[in-house]
Amino acid sequence: MIQKFLNSQAKSISSASLILAISYLVSACLGLVRDRLLAGTFGAGDELDAYYTAFTVPDFVSLILIFGAISAAAIPVFSGYLIKSKDEAWQYFSKLLNVFLGFLIVVCIIFIIFTPAIISLMAPGFSGHKRELAIMLMRIMFLSPIILGASNMISGILQVFNRFLVTAFAPLLYNLGLIIGILFFVPKFGVVGLAFGVVLGGILHLLIQLPALFFSGFKYKANFDYKDPGVVKTIKLMAPRSLGLGAGQLNTIATTAIASTLLSGSIAVFNLANNLSAIFINVVATSVSTASFPAMAMAFLKQENEEFLKKFSGIFRQIVFLVVPLSLLLLILRAQIVRVVLGVGKFDWADTKLTTACLGILALNLVAQALILFLSKTFYAAHNTKIPAIISGLTVAFNIALSLLLVKLVSLFPWFNFFLQRILRLDGVANIGVIALALAYTITAVLECSILLYMFYKKFPNLKTKEILDSLYKVLIASVIMVVVTFLIRNLLGNIVSLQTFWGILFQLVASGSIGAGTYAVATHMLKSPESRAIVDSFLKRFLYPDK
Repeated sequence: MIQKFLNSQAKSISSASLILAISYLVSACLGLVRDRLLAGTFGAGDELDAYYTAFTVPDFVSLILIFGAISAAAIPVFSGYLIKSKDEAWQYFSKLLNVFLGFLIVVCIIFIIFTPAIISLMAPGFSGHKRELAIMLMRIMFLSPIILGASNMISGILQVFNRFLVTAFAPLLYNLGLIIGILFFVPKFGVVGLAFGVVLGGILHLLIQLPALFFSGFKYKANFDYKDPGVVKTIKLMAPRSLGLGAGQLNTIATTAIASTLLSGSIAVFNLANNLSAIFINVVATSVSTASFPAMAMAFLKQENEEFLKKFSGIFRQIVFLVVPLSLLLLILRAQIVRVVLGVGKFDWADTKLTTACLGILALNLVAQALILFLSKTFYAAHNTKIPAIISGLTVAFNIALSLLLVKLVSLFPWFNFFLQRILRLDGVANIGVIALALAYTITAVLECSILLYMFYKKFPNLKTKEILDSLYKVLIASVIMVVVTFLIRNLLGNIVSLQTFWGILFQLVASGSIGAGTYAVATHMLKSPESRAIVDSFLKRFLYPDK
């Protein structure tokens, strides 16, 4: 049974998307449990600020050295070898794994040595115990890029063989490791236990995938040939992608640096709100784009341009169809979501109000963030990594400048501060500087998405824009109907159930969200949305008629 699970293969993009979406949803639920435990145990204060700060540079190293190779180069190059010879493909992967992991180990050792200088640079507002805590956590977390680097390279290769089930299961174990760290390591080791949980999560993420890799035919060989043509091609292809990802992570580092100069808890509030909004992107955009990437890359390799654009149009419309209503539901029910997920223990009312305001602003960029992810991967599938890299770099610079400007406006101009407090219902909350960071992040995401869309249209002018616009028109009409119904139900339940209890708020959230989602589903069906029919055909029929 275990072998059958590890060898399970998805038969289509739709089934792969479903597998990934379900796994991301379960992983998201575990992530909510993780964040609730973090918020209840530590509150929005120095400990969580140090914890989230310690994450940034290890993530930066992972993104530019490993994740970039997988998304931009490893899958297309491996697929190219696979068309010719399976043995050559595995030889290439073995060399690539050795070269990148060897380099990654050296880089992480160097960063561990210079961690104090890194913390001083990226968190200038930290001092004393808070700074020392961040240094200790970051040094332990530098084990994570090495472990997750190997694991994510394996994930990319397994997806070429359509083994999405086991790769989808890996993130669940990663979050489980973090939860174990909070529940069992923190009581024994204090905040440092969080870092041990991160390392444990990485180990579990790797171990679950190794058997599937060997079942697929991989045989490890200790070959460090960095001059191998396939490895060289991968490096050339990944370089722009890595720069683009690095620019995106520099955005996170810059946001952390700016937040470190604000009141205690600003980093924690921004990250907790961002985690809640990212759930929806992971469940929909990440699952769909990850599942479609190997097929799109293969279509481009075979020069099937019509098929390539057909896949793009279908996936684009599917993402818009799913993310637009999710972003609006998140906006309407943001207070209920924050109170249910985070409102416990040391996470007080001021923290709740501030996180709710940040989540509302971040909900406005959900569609943009989802499309940025998909558009970038589409460029990578077309072996064009320069365009998204350049756009990412420029928009990061814009975001940093805008963040600094808005933070200054909040601190120097009382009228702007008062305006934000009024419109976001933050009366009496002193620490609203973090709101400026959320605003800048949202504006930048919309700008980046717009530029990527423009550049894609210029590169592929045969794109079927009419069917995309027709689909968008129906989505917007159905979304307006959903918003009205959800708003009315939310307010009605607010007058019936007690909002001073956890169960009352949970009932209001679940009932309002469910009725709103149901309304959207009915509205799109009545409007004869092709995406609605596609979901019914692809997913529901699989359960009703699994043998057909």
